[in-house]
Amino acid sequence: MTAKLSVGYVDAHIAVAPNNPALSFTGLFILQALAQGYRFGFDIMEVTKLPSGTIYPALRRLEAMELVTSDWEKDLKARKEGRPRRRYYELTKAGKEQLREAEARFMAVGRLFPKRSTT
Repeated sequence: MTAKLSVGYVDAHIAVAPNNPALSFTGLFILQALAQGYRFGFDIMEVTKLPSGTIYPALRRLEAMELVTSDWEKDLKARKEGRPRRRYYELTKAGKEQLREAEARFMAVGRLFPKRSTT
């Protein structure tokens, strides 16, 4: 007699991990910032409290992974506002899915820890 193996959420996602590379916390923070409407590097730096030397390389990696796209604003707009052009970032469909999966993993892990009393 063989026992039926129950495959849970975490097990099922570990099995497909090679096709869906794991993101760093930095990458997840950036995806979350983009999902909340922060669109350019400086805004992402402010909301995540991460330095530019962390944010911009991570944005390039996320773009290479096709989780984020970017586009430069029009030169005329930046000139009118007396500043350099901004590069605006946006989540792709794959980026949104990656963020949903990360949130589900976070919730699953959160259930492993007992609630602690604050009293």
